[in-house]
Amino acid sequence: MKPSAILLLVLSFVFLTAANAQQLRFPRESQAASVTQRIGLTDITISYSRPAVKGREIWGKLVPYNQVWRAGANENTTIKFTDDVTINGNKLAAGTYGIHTIPSEQEWTLIFSKQFTAWGSFFYDEKEDVLRMKVTPVKASHTEHLEYSFTDVTPNSAMVNLNWEQLSIPFNIEVDVHSVVVNNFKKELIGAPGFQWLPYNQAANYCVINKTHLDEAKAWVDKSIGINKNYTNLTTKARLLELAGNNSEADELKTAAFKIATEAEINTYGYQLLAEKKIDEAIEIFKKNVKDYPGSWNTYDSLGEAYMIKGDKKLAHKYYSTALEMVTDEQTRTRIRNTLKQLQ
Repeated sequence: MKPSAILLLVLSFVFLTAANAQQLRFPRESQAASVTQRIGLTDITISYSRPAVKGREIWGKLVPYNQVWRAGANENTTIKFTDDVTINGNKLAAGTYGIHTIPSEQEWTLIFSKQFTAWGSFFYDEKEDVLRMKVTPVKASHTEHLEYSFTDVTPNSAMVNLNWEQLSIPFNIEVDVHSVVVNNFKKELIGAPGFQWLPYNQAANYCVINKTHLDEAKAWVDKSIGINKNYTNLTTKARLLELAGNNSEADELKTAAFKIATEAEINTYGYQLLAEKKIDEAIEIFKKNVKDYPGSWNTYDSLGEAYMIKGDKKLAHKYYSTALEMVTDEQTRTRIRNTLKQLQ
């Protein structure tokens, strides 16, 4: 073999070896970050990299106006939804999306793309857009490193804010929480929980409390009663009948339920009524428990709490005092004493 051919072979081997060598990892200037917010059962996760201002003029200079921008640094900024959501009134299916923006001085375009594995916006293709909308930038306090945050969180929504330099880009995410929860119940009830009475009652009770998906609630509570008829599921069905306006049938079920109820079940029902702000109804339930179980300190304690919530300090003090005379557990006695001090 000629010397020149040998040299070429050696050089080719060196270049090939270098190309296939493992690369060491080094810190990036714009560091990776992620933020997650749960709304109901739905997780929303934003993954992004955080460039710094470093004294530079950002808007209109480093980030040009009227051009697609990656809304972060390095790889695609992504947002993932585990369930369907609504963004500023626009529906978006569950999944992962690349976030892009088109900034301008007065109004920005916010883009959700089905392509979320590219490097920034350099390979952005408008044909891959799933959703586009206009958003209004808001003046804000200085944020040195770009940051996404969740604010104004409610049981079914949250505000997402892209904050950098002295600007915030907000958009609202809403979730149909009740539908997500009910659909999750349906999936769970075809598994092991579907052989027991309690999960069916829990699903029905959720719907009753939230006055949603009442047809599913009826089927579930009937299934629960069919597996094991008891005070808890009879009461759930009675409350469902009340929502439908069938009060006489509901009263009959309540009477039947109370005949087989335990002290603990009656007490739990009373607290459920308190949670629904039905204070007077809860008081009547707790009074019945005091009458049926006069030897239980807990019945007097619960009735005292109900009167305290109603604002009747005199009766609250009376029943808490009775509970204190009967209870022996020192921790509980301390708790009741502290409550009595508040009622003075």
